[in-house]
Amino acid sequence: MIIDDDPFIRDLLTDKLNQYFPEVKVIGTAENGKEGIRILNGANPQLVFLDVEMNDMTGFEMLGKLTQINFKTIFITSYRHYAIKAIRFNALDYLLKPIDLEELRNAISRFKSQSTSTEFQESIQQALVNFGNPNPKDQILSLNTQDGLLRIPLKDIVHIQGDRNYSSIFLSKGKKHVVSKTLSDLEEILADKNFFRCHKSHLVNKTHIQSQPNSFSIQLATDLILPISRRKRDEFTVWFNSQTWD
Repeated sequence: MIIDDDPFIRDLLTDKLNQYFPEVKVIGTAENGKEGIRILNGANPQLVFLDVEMNDMTGFEMLGKLTQINFKTIFITSYRHYAIKAIRFNALDYLLKPIDLEELRNAISRFKSQSTSTEFQESIQQALVNFGNPNPKDQILSLNTQDGLLRIPLKDIVHIQGDRNYSSIFLSKGKKHVVSKTLSDLEEILADKNFFRCHKSHLVNKTHIQSQPNSFSIQLATDLILPISRRKRDEFTVWFNSQTWD
C-alpha cells in the first residue's frame, strides 16, 4: 500500500513497482493519513510506503492512531527533511524523493530479508515513545547489527570510539558494543542529544562528563580521560558551557 499526499509520487512508485517488481502487488493508495487509516482498517498489506509529512498529519502520527500494526513500513521523505534523523535514530527504513530505482530495489530486498513484522512493530512503538520523550536521557537508540536490532538507552552511553567503518559504544556499567557504523554516522544522529565529537575518534555524552581539567582533555565519570582536538577546543568550550545538564 502507498500513502502519500503527492499524486506524482504515488503514480511514480506504483509504476516502478509494477514494472520492476512483479512480485509486489499494490493493493491500494491513499492521499492522506485519514484515508490511509480507513483503508488500512479494511486491508491487510504486508508493506506500506508511508509519506513522512502529509497535509493532515505526519506518518508517525498516523501510525500512532492505528489500533494495531501488522505490516512493515518504508517511509518516504525529502532529502533535507528533519525526520530523516529520527528515522535513522530508530533504525527504520526510508526512501528519498524522487524515488531512485536502485534505492527502491535495496529497500525491497531489506523488506524481503525480514521474516516477520514483529521487530518493526517494536521499532515503531519505541519510536513513538522516543517522540513522546523530549529529554534525550529518556530516549533509546536503535541500531541494526548482524545479530539483530540493538537498543541502547542514551543515558547509558558514556562515549563512542570510532575505528574506520566500526564504532565501539562504551556503556556506564562497563559493557561495550561494537557496531558497523562510522563515528560520523553516529555523530549525525546524536548531535542534538547532548553528544559532542571532541576528537576525530571520540564522541562523548555530556551526561557522563565529570570535568574539563584543561583545554585539551575531558575527564569522564568513569575516570577515563578523552582528548579534545586542537580545532575542536573553542567549539567544545561553547558547547560545554551552553548545553543543559541532564
